[in-house]
Parts: sequence; C-alpha cells; structure tokens
Amino acid sequence: MITFRTHSSDDTRTLAGVIARLARERDIILLCGNMGSGKTTFAQGFARGLGVAEAVVSPTYTLVREYAARLRLHHVDVYRLDHHQEVIDLGLNEMLDDGGVTLIEWGDVAEPLLPRDYLQVHLELTDDPDVRLVSLSATGSPWAGRDAELRRAVTHWVER
Repeated sequence: MITFRTHSSDDTRTLAGVIARLARERDIILLCGNMGSGKTTFAQGFARGLGVAEAVVSPTYTLVREYAARLRLHHVDVYRLDHHQEVIDLGLNEMLDDGGVTLIEWGDVAEPLLPRDYLQVHLELTDDPDVRLVSLSATGSPWAGRDAELRRAVTHWVER
C-alpha cells in the first residue's frame, strides 16, 4: 500500500492523470471513500490522463458513462445500488471484457463481484478541506506487477 496526501482538487486530478498513463486494457480501478472525498475529482483527472477531451461528471444518476480515449473508459457509480444483482445488471462483466478501463466510484460496494485484479484508490477527508489522504493498494497480478512503476509515478506526492 502507498499512502500520501494531495493538497488541492487540481493536485488530486494531476495525480490521477499520472496513474492513468499506467493504465492498460481491462484494468479496474476502485474509487473508495466517503461522500465528498474526491472520487469524481480523481475520475476527472484519470479521464484527462487517458485523453478524454469532454467534461467528466459523476454518473450517480446515469450509473455508467463511457468515454472514448487512448483506452475506452467506463466510469461507473454504484452508490445508489442496493443489491449485488443491480451491479450485475449494469453489465459490469461486459465492460470488463471489452478491453477498456473500468473506473468504479464506491467500488468497495462492487468489490465482491469483481475479479481479484484491481487498483483500489481510497480517498479520505482530512481536517484541511483541501487536503486528501490517498491510499493506493494493488490487488492481483496486473496492478501488483506494476507496483514499482506505480511507486515511481507517485513519488512526487509520497515525498511531500
């Protein structure tokens, strides 16, 4: 696990963009944290890092948004779903199989239904309204195999 702080929304977006440069086909990124912790902000930076040109907004009410970029991005929000079957009904397995990247807000809700290969990004509020505590945890071979590369990419944030 890698833990560090970002110091503004723009800093969180920049960090996410750096991580997005490491993304590969079929990657899964789970965004976890309380309401207002920066999950959508992270998603915006991640999308920009993939090359998404359009504005990225939370898919809370639409549940899924898709964006064309270097890799297709599936931006999913499972906050409003009450049952695992609802997550399955979204077509999550099909998204995971299409060769794109799947970014799931409130990802800890869907975690039991996912393959065991993902990067979990946990964002946490702090006493400073601009600062977020960010923890990255790679599970399974795709992201764990990029652990050294991931650590190098986020060195700027870890050393502050």
